[in-house]
Amino acid sequence: QVQLVESGGGLVQAGGSLRLSCVASGVSFSQCHLGWFRQAPGKEREFVATSRRSGGLTSYADSAKGRFTISRDNAKNTMYLQMNSLNAEDTAVYYCAADSDSSWSPQGYGMDYWGKGTLVTVSS
Repeated sequence: QVQLVESGGGLVQAGGSLRLSCVASGVSFSQCHLGWFRQAPGKEREFVATSRRSGGLTSYADSAKGRFTISRDNAKNTMYLQMNSLNAEDTAVYYCAADSDSSWSPQGYGMDYWGKGTLVTVSS
């Protein structure tokens, strides 16, 4: 059974930083494209960032470019999202996801497995 578990969310002041982590069991991240998504209150879930399983390629939503960095440690079966210069619009539940069997999508389409999310609240 595949399980993805996020951690690292919390309350942070505007301008601050957080690093989210996502650890997996039942699937090898080295074989997966990975992604981070978020859902703000009253809004639909949206793409944040994705990492291709090989070649080191990454892609970001415009809202994340220059502020967020997705990374992975395949040996630890863990992925990360470093978030800097946070603002109130970044307040959301953040979800990690993995895609084990399709072509990589720079928009994060096709994810097979999802975590339950971690809440990030940015106070202004």
